Amino acid sequence: MNPSKQNRQYMKSRSSGQPGIDAMIRLFEESGLKLSDQAYHRFWTYHRLIRTRNAELDLTRIRRFEEMVLKHYVDCALIPTLIKIPSPMLDIGTGAGFPGIPLKIVHPQTEIVLSEGRRKRLDFLNECIKLLSLSGVTVYPHKISSGFDPSVSGLEIRGVITRALESIEKTLMRTARFLSPGAQAIFMKGPSCQPEIDSAIDLMDHEYGLSEDISYSIPNSPHRRRLVVFTRKSVPCRIFYSTSKNADNQAINQVYGGDVRVKEICSRENPSFKTFLQILTGRGVRKKGLTLISGPRHVKEILEDFAPCCTGWLTHERGIPPPAEKRKELIWYRLSKELFNQIDLYGTGHPILLVKAPLFGEWSDEKKVPGCTLFIPFQDPANVGAVIRTAAAFGVSQVVILKEAAHPFHHKSIRVAGSTIFRVALLKGPSLGDLRSSEMPLFGLSPRGEDVAGLEFPHSFGLVPGIEGPGLPEDAFPGRILSIPMERGIDSMNAATATGIVLYLWHAGRRRF
Repeated sequence: MNPSKQNRQYMKSRSSGQPGIDAMIRLFEESGLKLSDQAYHRFWTYHRLIRTRNAELDLTRIRRFEEMVLKHYVDCALIPTLIKIPSPMLDIGTGAGFPGIPLKIVHPQTEIVLSEGRRKRLDFLNECIKLLSLSGVTVYPHKISSGFDPSVSGLEIRGVITRALESIEKTLMRTARFLSPGAQAIFMKGPSCQPEIDSAIDLMDHEYGLSEDISYSIPNSPHRRRLVVFTRKSVPCRIFYSTSKNADNQAINQVYGGDVRVKEICSRENPSFKTFLQILTGRGVRKKGLTLISGPRHVKEILEDFAPCCTGWLTHERGIPPPAEKRKELIWYRLSKELFNQIDLYGTGHPILLVKAPLFGEWSDEKKVPGCTLFIPFQDPANVGAVIRTAAAFGVSQVVILKEAAHPFHHKSIRVAGSTIFRVALLKGPSLGDLRSSEMPLFGLSPRGEDVAGLEFPHSFGLVPGIEGPGLPEDAFPGRILSIPMERGIDSMNAATATGIVLYLWHAGRRRF
């Protein structure tokens, strides 16, 4: 096309307020993309269809012509210039067809599967495929969950791609069950996605490796972008199901070469499910000696650092399997969605770890222990978890759980303390009212005590905060009472916070000598 003619047509279209195909071609070429006439006409047809259907279907909130061309079409079309595109490739949550349809236009040899769960969007996608005469494009009329099995639908997937869908970590969790080794997960992101990348590496490194991280800009525009590619490392596990009617009570052995043992749970009367409900309480933890770990970071850390304590991996029926290197040690409990939601109290949707709660011995006053011994009477498990985490941070010698206290392996305590709960020496102690020591001085915390700022901590001592609300039995407490000065009108502060302040003052003073 003659450049001067193109410029004249572009300026004419701009002055009329209705940019045409020549204006689109100009924007592509200024971005370094020289496409075939057929590709340009397909983009133009696609663009006009989006504009026609947008008011009805809310396909895009970008409406300015240049912005639509650059952010939607050019950005997608640049991807094959940056990386090799896998085929067949699944576009998860494609919406109006981004990035799958633009990729198909510029890279016609790639087989594309467009997944979309919304009925009206499906009609739009099928209309696009017909109008643009695209072959090798399949519309999958469902959302892609972690239980998606492409073989059931006759699909073969060598890569997935997403654009503005969800966090990288969530998509990797979705695809862990069906992507084979070497398959790629491609993410079109903005420039500030580093926290997402770090989280995905931290939580999914046993399944995926970061293979590409490319920062780029859409030419002749201020739009900065980032292309991130993860490559599947391990083999997705295969699951074999028992033919027994009582399959929910049977562990299945020697699966995929000893890969994973599975217990299916779909009944509230299942003994394992009843145990899971019990150990959501402190009494249940004491009785069963088990606890549940929620949250992807806590699960990962405890599974890596305290694997001998881990016995089970709980997911909903479409959840991701245990990490490949841990499958021989863990039973995979696959719960129905309804039952899993009763266990997943924090609504993470992430696998929950079943762990043996370590036994802790009795505290004895017969031996003098250097440093600080912290006695915990807190009845709120979140406070127990918080103060144990603080105790570990400041190098407390030992932590004694008094009889009044909530169980330190209660799920609320672990949610605050994380893996620290396994890293601290825990002991069982007497009740707060019976606490005595002949080997070390005891310091209690109360709003009516002496100012802790003036205290020189001895070489060995015990710190005893009061119970939330009632505080200390001051008349019977066998030691000095300390306090933290506060502003007028404030009579107390959170018990775990007050304990942390005192531990900090002790730790800071110790570091000076």
